[in-house]
Order: sequence, then C-alpha cells, then structure tokens
Amino acid sequence: MKKLSLLLCCYMAHFLSFGQVAQSGLSIIPEPVKVARFASQFLLPKNIIVEAGAQSELASVTSYLKKKLSTAPGSLVNIKSVAPTASIRLILNKTTDPLIGTEGYNLSVKAKKIVIRANEAAGLFYGVQTLMQLLPSEIESAELVSNVKWTVPCVEITDYPRFGWRGLMFDVARHFFTKAEVKQYIDAMVKYKLNLLHLHLTDDEGWRIEIKSLPKLTSVGAHNVKKVGQFGTFTPPAADEPRTYGGYYTQEDIKELVQYAKDRFVNILPEIDVPGHSLAAIVAYPELSCTQGADKYVVNSGEPFMDWSGPHNKAIVDNTLCPANENVYTFLDKVVTEVAQLFPFGYIHMGGDECAKNFWEQSDAIKALMIKENLKTQQEVQSYFEKRLEKIVESKGKKFMGWDEIIEGGLGPDAAVMSWRGIQGGIEAAKLGHEVVMSPTTFAYLDYMQSDRVNETHIYATLRLSKAYEFEPVPDSVDAKLIKGGQANLWTEQVYNLRQAEYMTWPRGMAIAESVWSPKEKKNWNYFFGKVEKQFNRFDAAEIKYAPSAYDPSFTAIRNTDNTLKITLTNEVEGLDTYYSFDNSFPDRFYPKYTEPIDAPKDATTLRVITYRGKKPIGRMVTMPLAELDSRIKK
Repeated sequence: MKKLSLLLCCYMAHFLSFGQVAQSGLSIIPEPVKVARFASQFLLPKNIIVEAGAQSELASVTSYLKKKLSTAPGSLVNIKSVAPTASIRLILNKTTDPLIGTEGYNLSVKAKKIVIRANEAAGLFYGVQTLMQLLPSEIESAELVSNVKWTVPCVEITDYPRFGWRGLMFDVARHFFTKAEVKQYIDAMVKYKLNLLHLHLTDDEGWRIEIKSLPKLTSVGAHNVKKVGQFGTFTPPAADEPRTYGGYYTQEDIKELVQYAKDRFVNILPEIDVPGHSLAAIVAYPELSCTQGADKYVVNSGEPFMDWSGPHNKAIVDNTLCPANENVYTFLDKVVTEVAQLFPFGYIHMGGDECAKNFWEQSDAIKALMIKENLKTQQEVQSYFEKRLEKIVESKGKKFMGWDEIIEGGLGPDAAVMSWRGIQGGIEAAKLGHEVVMSPTTFAYLDYMQSDRVNETHIYATLRLSKAYEFEPVPDSVDAKLIKGGQANLWTEQVYNLRQAEYMTWPRGMAIAESVWSPKEKKNWNYFFGKVEKQFNRFDAAEIKYAPSAYDPSFTAIRNTDNTLKITLTNEVEGLDTYYSFDNSFPDRFYPKYTEPIDAPKDATTLRVITYRGKKPIGRMVTMPLAELDSRIKK
C-alpha cells in the first residue's frame, strides 16, 4: 500500500509538472524547463534570514531580493554569508552543473525552506524572478500591502534558457525617454528573464548620446519642435518655433545605465544608425552629407521627409552620410571610439537599414567613388561603407552588427546580422556563416497595432499577441549554432511616453520572452494566455500599463447581394462570448450573442461589440463604423 501511495504521489508530481494553469495553479513566464509541484506551501516569515555566500557577484542578487521581500510584505530581511537557520538559501554550485549552464538554476521550495542553486550569479537572479512569480501578485506593489497571506507553493524547478540573446529594442531616438524611464523599462523586462536591452540611440529625430569630441551632435542634434498627433503627418515647423523637445544621455548617464543593467544581468547593445536615418547628425555637421544645401536642414519633428510609396524608399531631404567623404569615416571613428569605451558589451549595432539612395545617385562624389572602387550599384556603395565601418568597429575591440540590409551589396567578413524584414535575411546570413539575431516584423515588432485599428494608435500593420507567440528564432534550413537568439523591437514614432511604451510592450514582450527562453516543445498558446491573465494581476499591483487587446475580436466583412455587410467576428482567446448591437446602444450580456456571421441591417451605421467571460465583461467596448468595414472590402 505504501508503494502504491508513493507511486501515486510521483505520478501526480509528474502530471503537475506538465499541467496547465488550471491544473497546477502556476503561471510562470517564461515556462521553465521542468516543474514539479507538491501539495504543501512555504509561508514567508516576518523575519527572513537569507543565506548567501560572501562572493561579491551575489550582492546585486541579494539586494534585489531584500528590496522585493521588504517592500510589499514588509518583512525584515537579513542577509548572512552563513546561516544554518536561514529560510532562503542562495547557493553557487562548487561543481558546475553542465545542464543548467551560466543562466540556469534549480529552485526547491519546501514547507520550511527555499533553496536556489546555480552555477553563476545570473542563474540565482533568474531563480529569484521565478520565486517572485510564485508569490502572490501583490509582491509587485511598490507599497506595503496588508491582509495578504504570503505563501509560495512547494515546487522543484530545473530551468535554463534556450538562447543567450533574449532582447528588447527600445527606440529612445524618435522620442526621448529619461534615464529613470529606461531603468523602469529594464526593471520590467528582467521579470521575464530578458537579458539584452538594445538602445536605438540615434535617428532623424534626435541624437541621444553625448560624444565629447563632437559636441554639436547633442547641442544641435538632440532637440526638435514638439508635435502631438499622428507622427509622419505633421506640418513643417515654423522657423521661430522653439527647438526644445528631446534630450540626450551624458556619458555619466550612460555609465549609470550600464551599471544599473549589469546589476540586473542585462547587457546594453548601443545602436548608432548610419548611413541612413542620420538627419540629426547631418544637421549638426552638414559637411557629412553628399548634398548641397544640407546646412539648411533641421532635425525632424515628425513632418514627412521620406517617400515610402515605391519599391525603394526615397528621401525628400538627404538623411544619409556620404560614403565618398573621408571626413565621414573620421567622424565615425570618433563616435565609435567613445561608444566602445562606454558600453562593455561585445557588439556595437551600426544600423544600415532603410538607406535611401536617390541623393547618392545624383552625387558626383559617389559617381567618382564607384569608378575608383569598381562599384556597380548603390547597394555596393553601401556595402563599401559598411565594410569600412566594420573595420572601425573591430579596431575598438568590438563586433560589428547591422540590420539585414547590410547583406545586399555583399556582407563584410565578420559582420553579425539582425534580421528584421522577416527571417529571410537571417537565413541568408547564416548560410554564409555569419551570426544572426532574429527580430522579424512578422512576430516581433512591438510598434505594430495589437488589435483592430479602430482600437489602436494607427500604424501600418498589426501584430496580435497570438501571432507574436508563434515566434520561432531558428529556421529549419540553417545551422542553429549561428542563431544567437531573438528580440522584440519597440520603435517609438507613435509612442510619446513611458505609459504607452509599457502598453505596446506588454504582454507581447512576454510572448517573445517565452519564445527565446523556454523549450520549443513546451509552448502552448492556450496555456500561455492563461498565464498571461495571471500576470495582468501583477502588472496591476506594480501599476505598469499593459494592453488588453487580446480580448478584442477581429472583424472581417463581405458584401451581400443587396449591398449590406455580412460580418465575421473572431476571438483569439478561447472561452469568450461576444455580444453586439447595431442600434447605437452599448451592448452587455443581455444583447444578442455572436454565434455565426451576422448581417448588418440596411440602414445601420455602427456595430458595437463587447466580450464576456461568463457574467463578467472582460474586453473593451469596441465601436466599429460600418463604413470602415466597407472600405476594407476589395472593390
């Protein structure tokens, strides 16, 4: 009988290790490699002793843990190097466990003790992140919380990442985000074991990093005219409008951000975007342009300056550095020298994307360069530039990285490629033997709308949460060892403040985090979204904004023979009921429920819908003008 009971307990532990949220009650994102849950719980004491070794690299882990356990629970936390009565132990393995590697961990929660083991401090930090997700959601509050039973379910977890590069790109060039706001962004990303912050530091709208040898980059290039509305459609600013909107990071700011990130086991990848996207630099130093009259240019504020209508984008004003100008390479050497000294990470991203070449085509200097260097196309002109830039970056002891356009005219010998226009550029680069980071628009562009455009800040494409969750960084046709990992990108043309940045990042950032950490075979959309909903409670406690867009239905329509519309509603989340009205009133669950495609009444102008789970409204009230739906039907 004892043997039978033991067998049953083992079976239940195994079952729960693969069970879904409703079965195990856990909602850990990203999903760990192996989880076993047991029936008992650990109760967080009011006086907590944490035993951690005296190693200096553990200081940031213990500091983080102490702050979390003392803030919302109000516990008194003591950190000791040796403490036989400790309730929480952080242990660096004396003998390396090859299974968990440098960032993995083992977490054991028993009724009287919590133990986290890892080979390195980073693993202990990620074990702490998992522990935080096992505590009640109120642990994320920045204030003392009363009337919460601070318990942790007893578990045994073995976990380690699938990829070493798990990133978020934050565009601080289109709109400037303060040092404190970047820190907040870092604090949010580490909860989901993301370890790479890609800072897009320069663009047409601003130069955001102090280069002491080139002071006009920030005194001139860091500010523009403040505009509010639909970015890219603004009227050109008048000459007398104040150019005071923006800002930049001093070198001391950068050092502080780098240390702040390091304390949370995050590397910062700097990006200096050249030769295109360089208007702010050209305004500061017009001699870097191929084009006469560049001294009349101004830093862009969101007014149109590119023509995106054709197969190849054209510049209305020349926002490119001149590859035929030797002063450009002297300029870039100065920039890269100072950037390399500020950022310890081994890579520098030098952009290379969306470089308009119509002004190059008209340039006598470019024509002469093409003859001299036997360059046949403008793509080869850019390749000439990129290869020279690669040598500059490598001379500073760094690895050169660029967007996938750098492949087009011939790739430099050791360049790493970040593939954004789908995954094809990454496939091509990997087949040539180059390192690749996947960040395709298809799955990983966080600036895209999250549901129907009637609900979202308008931009040219949509990326639903379920689609982001389909992200798979390794194509079948390439050597997986060349795929360093993946990242999501938040471009901020339409993102004016941190609250909107949070809204655009979460929960899609969770989908990317699970795709680059968890085993591929453990991904399951319905299971994942159940966990996301539990995470929403944590975001509420932390007062971090997130998007409820996954509850919004998708709309499609066809035209009936009588010219009315037949409308189909689709939910990406299972188990929801959708109620609707055509009479301009606001539906609730006592209105008609959507069960099949619906015909719009002949003279109706508006469809309103709302989603419920049982008796509780869970989605937003969505108002869809029927004229909008009609406009989407191909004529």
